[in-house]
Amino acid sequence: MNSIRHLALCASILLGVLCLLPVQSLSQASTQSHGSFDFNSDGVVFQSADTNTRVTMRFRMQNWATYTTKNMTDEDEFDLSAGSTDLVTRRLRLRFGGTLVDPRLTFNLQLSFSRSDMDWNDTQFPNIIRDAMVFWNFSKNLQVGFGQTKLPGNRQRVVSSADLEVPDRSIVNGAFNLDRDFGFQGFWRPIHGDVIVNLRGAISSGDGRNQPVIPGGGLAYTGRVEVLPLGAFTGGGDYFEGDILREQKPKVSIGVSYQRNDRQTKTRGTLGKALFAQRSSDVLYADALFKYSGLSIYTEYAKRSSNDPVTFRDTTRKEASAIFVGTGYMAQVSYVFPSMWNVAARYAVVDAGSQLAGLSEYTKQTNIAGVVGYYFNRHRVKANFELGTNQTTLYNKANLEEANYYARFNVELGI
Repeated sequence: MNSIRHLALCASILLGVLCLLPVQSLSQASTQSHGSFDFNSDGVVFQSADTNTRVTMRFRMQNWATYTTKNMTDEDEFDLSAGSTDLVTRRLRLRFGGTLVDPRLTFNLQLSFSRSDMDWNDTQFPNIIRDAMVFWNFSKNLQVGFGQTKLPGNRQRVVSSADLEVPDRSIVNGAFNLDRDFGFQGFWRPIHGDVIVNLRGAISSGDGRNQPVIPGGGLAYTGRVEVLPLGAFTGGGDYFEGDILREQKPKVSIGVSYQRNDRQTKTRGTLGKALFAQRSSDVLYADALFKYSGLSIYTEYAKRSSNDPVTFRDTTRKEASAIFVGTGYMAQVSYVFPSMWNVAARYAVVDAGSQLAGLSEYTKQTNIAGVVGYYFNRHRVKANFELGTNQTTLYNKANLEEANYYARFNVELGI
């Protein structure tokens, strides 16, 4: 029944969007022709006769097969037998965007249909709405928005998952990213030209997407500053991974994000399991990107802190749920050949804070990965193969070290 309701909801939304397009006043109908329909590099495009309403529809899917070995310690014999296999549609999404009535009024609507995209494991709720955002564009350098979308956090999170050069984001992003939330956002570019400065800010619920009413909940306050000292990247290249457009001159972007999440309800702010009591946290992110002639280098640092991160179900203190505090850092480098083959490597570390001592989260995680892939149509159609290892230091067990190895084949297709 849930699947039927989801399909009915999606069909209703699509029908509603399409119905918007030909709507005109009686006076207009007598003098104007019908709107247009087109399929081009942007996607499937519907446009009203006066061009003030323009809706683009896109879809994409990501399929992968992952083989992961069993966890091994230093005392174990080397063993490549299966610990798990993951054959899955990782992402399946439908997206609409464009302008409505006035070119300055834009929107972004995105729906997700795969289990991993619905927060099912944490919420047991099929959360299909990813983006539902309305923007008013005062100019190309000033914009405000209201609704649900990504917060202005670390660059790798804000970059679309369709535009990654490694099949998935890093473990640092998984532990510390600010993700999506509902609220108000603003963008302002006060300086542009040879040096560009971007300012982004948000006031949001702090509890994640499509949440029920939370009694006494606080708000999250997020800000980000970006400096591009060598000017703009070609084709917006500071927000897709890999130098697929092969920058003719070196380009650099440096960003810093900060969030104060007051009285959050989940272990990772907008994501994670529920806490047994509300707590507050602070997140700091810093990242830097360099691109030139096919070479791309990206690095980031993250830190989450909280005065009292651990909560307990009851006074027995036997069952705990905690804000994940600690630090993380990541470095990623890639090269795209003129033939559109690419190679990439990533090194990422997540180190839990000592306040989590005694909990299962009190570990140090390290991921090392290498990727080779091919862009058939830039990021819209691509395939790659990843080999990597995950290493875990168990602080609660006298720093015992575990490791596994994995291989992943990934194919993405979209319009």
